[in-house]
Amino acid sequence: MDISHEMAKMACHVLSEKKAEDIRVIEISEISPLADYFIIATGANTNQIQAMVDAVDETLTKAGYPVKQIEGNRNSSWILMDYRDIIVHIFSKEDRLFYDLERIWTDGKRIELEDL
Repeated sequence: MDISHEMAKMACHVLSEKKAEDIRVIEISEISPLADYFIIATGANTNQIQAMVDAVDETLTKAGYPVKQIEGNRNSSWILMDYRDIIVHIFSKEDRLFYDLERIWTDGKRIELEDL
């Protein structure tokens, strides 16, 4: 298993533990130089979104994968976490519907969580 796959698996596990809704993984390595995987999840409110951000960052940093950049702040309804090999998007329900990244990245390969 390669590093980006392991990172994606870890991030999805933590998001699931924090009760993230509708976690999606899109493999984009063959269509974009940005990253290998996009992970998209929904939080019910800003407190849950921040808890998910904190948990993902703590877990990946402890595993030796420090974040390159985080876009958004504690009051944001869309947080982007760039770990080079994976990019984690955590949205409010409204923003996820509005930005619809799954539609934009339909050329990517959708990975089922159980296949990670």
